Amino acid sequence: MRIRYLSAVIGLCPFMSARADVGMENARLRVRWENRTDGWHLTTLALKSGGEWIQPGIPSGSITLIGAIGQPDSTKPAGDFRTLDGGDIRKDHEFLRERWDAGCSEVALNLAGVAQEFFPQDAARSDAGELRFTRGLDCGEYSSTWSLDPDHPCDILVTHAFRANRDGFYSLATPTLATIADDDFAWAAVPGYFQGSEIERNLPLSYAYGHGVPDRPVIYRERAASTLCPLVTSRNGVTLSIIPAPGQSRRPWTEDGNHQEDWLLGLSHRNRAGRLSPTLYQPVLGQQGSAMKAGGEVRFSFRYSLTVDGWFAAIKHAACDVYRLKDSLVLRESKEALSRRLERLHSYSTDPVTSLWRVEENSGLRIGAQAYLGSVKGADGDAMKNADYGAMWMFGRCYKDSPLSRSQLPLALNFKLAQQETAEGFFKGAVKGQYYLSKSGKWVEEWAEIIEPIGVTYYTLIDLGNILLFEPDNEALKARLRAGAEWLLHTQKPDGSWAVAYDRRSETEIYGDVMDLRPTFYGMLAAHRILGDPRYLAAARRGADRLIEQGVNKGRMLGVCGDIRYMPDFATAQTAQALLDLHDLTGERKYRDAAILAAEIYVCSIYTHPIPTRGKVTAGGREREEWEISQVGLGFEHGGLLGSANNTGPILLASHAGLFVRMAGLTGDRIFLDLARIAAIGRDAFVHPETAVASYYWKNMNQGAGPYPHHAWWQIGWITDYLLAEAEYRSAGKVKFPRGFVAPKVGPHQSVGFAPGEVSGRKAKLVFREGFVKAGSASIDHILAEDLETGRLHVILLNNRAAETTFSLRMGEGVMQEMQMQAFGVKILMGQ
Repeated sequence: MRIRYLSAVIGLCPFMSARADVGMENARLRVRWENRTDGWHLTTLALKSGGEWIQPGIPSGSITLIGAIGQPDSTKPAGDFRTLDGGDIRKDHEFLRERWDAGCSEVALNLAGVAQEFFPQDAARSDAGELRFTRGLDCGEYSSTWSLDPDHPCDILVTHAFRANRDGFYSLATPTLATIADDDFAWAAVPGYFQGSEIERNLPLSYAYGHGVPDRPVIYRERAASTLCPLVTSRNGVTLSIIPAPGQSRRPWTEDGNHQEDWLLGLSHRNRAGRLSPTLYQPVLGQQGSAMKAGGEVRFSFRYSLTVDGWFAAIKHAACDVYRLKDSLVLRESKEALSRRLERLHSYSTDPVTSLWRVEENSGLRIGAQAYLGSVKGADGDAMKNADYGAMWMFGRCYKDSPLSRSQLPLALNFKLAQQETAEGFFKGAVKGQYYLSKSGKWVEEWAEIIEPIGVTYYTLIDLGNILLFEPDNEALKARLRAGAEWLLHTQKPDGSWAVAYDRRSETEIYGDVMDLRPTFYGMLAAHRILGDPRYLAAARRGADRLIEQGVNKGRMLGVCGDIRYMPDFATAQTAQALLDLHDLTGERKYRDAAILAAEIYVCSIYTHPIPTRGKVTAGGREREEWEISQVGLGFEHGGLLGSANNTGPILLASHAGLFVRMAGLTGDRIFLDLARIAAIGRDAFVHPETAVASYYWKNMNQGAGPYPHHAWWQIGWITDYLLAEAEYRSAGKVKFPRGFVAPKVGPHQSVGFAPGEVSGRKAKLVFREGFVKAGSASIDHILAEDLETGRLHVILLNNRAAETTFSLRMGEGVMQEMQMQAFGVKILMGQ
């Protein structure tokens, strides 16, 4: 709507306390307050766009102070909240109970204490041109200063404070700048917890899964907030967000250890009264800093930001401009090249002792897999699992004289054959289970006796598909692939969707309170690519269309980790790559656009705070600089209210890194490239020094594989995918290799090495030669490709550092030479 011209402009018109209105204005933003009987009301909030002034919702300016005499309990639930089908979300999932109960406490549901909503009583202008508002309350004094950011003209800078005059517990909410009606919003998000375009009134669905916008003013913790930027977009296209000034939320690791679970800052998409309005709470009632004696003071700085460029622009502004994402990239420097780490991971993974390789008998076959020592229902220390078949077959093909081909791959293939159900019945063609329990001879899933359609996509269609890319003439394997594809085709519903899971015994659907908003359709795409059956492509398109309509476009995703009841996880990034692959196959723009949106949503699973420094901390048994253990750039296993990120922090398995490089090339958006590089480079503090295996969870620092030795294969897969993606991006396509299928479960990295690629217009095959390239800098990574015509090696060098690097280089037995590469540069050389 149009807004009439603002008469009182700071810096242009001298302010006097007798005026009835005060305000601020620049070329993009207008803000005005009017003095009414109960105080100063914000009456104008307008952003200039396309020559018109538009405003997000209804201006307010009210402030809320929450108080309590005693400390409220933040651990006990304030009610019993049931799923859509009447179930208990905690049933049979012990990891959820404590977090769900705490998430449903009066504090988290914003029911604790007594709230006092008020408007400022007095206004004045400081010598620096800031507006200053104050109000005396029975319990203390409130004050705030307001100004426009000269560097970011669509931002309003605010610092507010409360000084108590009586003992108690206090929580100060940020002023309600404007409210947006529930029927007048287009998108809302608290990044890391939820994003969406619809109000969802079922609390487990919205609050636990992030499926829809909660209809309550719940307060989220910063420990799983990826970017500190609650936001609401109105239907007229204005996004209003609020961003705390850096340094006011928890620092996950300090001089005295792990502080991941500290709760210093509360974030919400609604104010205390329940109206849509991005809001911060500092301190949170009952948490650190909220207990105040008379004379005690709390002070908090933040900014409001408005944009008409969409919700993702608001996220980028918070991450890149306010929390200075580039600072994280500049600090990152590797102590060991990723390409050297791949060589050491090969040694670890092919050693049956270090990799906990086991051989057992099942279904008349000798099967091989790695021991799995994590939690599996029914296991007695006897669970076995293989991870990344694409990475295994890549090393078998591309690594000269690898013991893989002779001793491990045949048994790993037998494991895959024995894993598939061949008996007549409903589950014929599906997988028996993800894990094999050798003592009982049973195949099981991680948390229940179930069969999942996405499990068939992963452990039959993707795994067998990746093997068949390396063994295209294996007709017996093709028959197994077809059996899995037919089961998935048979169980696809008319609307294109699949069940989340089936009970193994009754063959009935379970988890009916959530939809299968995962890339299950990708299995049909893999089957079509190998077998060429048009029915499979049609099924893939139906499944993708359903996922886009009900999932991606609405911001609703489902995860693949059964032990956490499928809370959204890295399957979101996998969805982006799956849709990109479908676009490449069909050429349809809708799949490309949906892939970009899914990738943008996945950015909300990547930490962008706090700003790392060179300050000293002790972690992983040694003194380190803080940037070395920074969470910035790392993604969740699963975040949200109930995910593992809450206590373990993010994970080091950066499967999304290659996808994000590809997204940068596709969209030109630098945030994808920066996040990929920050995730991949200089993560040595998490790498076990002897095995080269990175810890899975951030909190474990450099403890290595732990109970998950198969993770080494996922690490081999994502590192290779990332390096090749960087080479293609930096060389403008001069280095390019065909990509296979994504890795099951953990994300979007894809298999390579099954077919020749191109290096500067020449056909070449990917190879690994341990020790062939020796660079005098750990920032220099290399890729080797053998020319199919001459047999000579192409050596592709990558400077994985945000600065020019001078280094020595030796190839084979050649003479050492001095070289220089620009920041994030690439060089293509000919070897021996």
